Amino acid sequence: MSDLIAIVYPSEAKAEEVRQRIFELQKEYLITVGDAVIATKSADGKVKLNQLFNTTAAGATTGSFWGLLIGVLFLNPLLGVAVGAASGAIGGALSDVGINDAFMKELAGKLTGDSAALFVLVRSMTADKVLKDISSHGGEVLQTSLDEGKEQVLRNALQQAGQAAS
Repeated sequence: MSDLIAIVYPSEAKAEEVRQRIFELQKEYLITVGDAVIATKSADGKVKLNQLFNTTAAGATTGSFWGLLIGVLFLNPLLGVAVGAASGAIGGALSDVGINDAFMKELAGKLTGDSAALFVLVRSMTADKVLKDISSHGGEVLQTSLDEGKEQVLRNALQQAGQAAS
């Protein structure tokens, strides 16, 4: 079972720093991440999601390959590539991989100022080591699906790091 953790940081740069640290922890086999997205809110109120995967580009690439293959079979490879890329891009844009985009946009709508939210979909983790490591970066828990005990440990650790930084 996966857990969702959403933490608010004072800037997009800080959220990116923590996301990169989570990827380093993943290389150390302390955490398995399903998705990690940074959400920011612009001055005009629009929410931007900085996702790991561009499903539109991936769909266009896959679609163009299959379009080329089918086009070669029917002796019109250029048309096949064009149709395949277009249909793949549309399919990629309509697919939602990882954390639900609408859910992230709704929560990120609560952001203020230059803050950014880091959404992490955790498949598994060594909780004590990971929470200790990321708590040094501060932040504030926006929402989580962790059990109450782990959530309180995370909140306390982030609060202590925030007080130490002040």
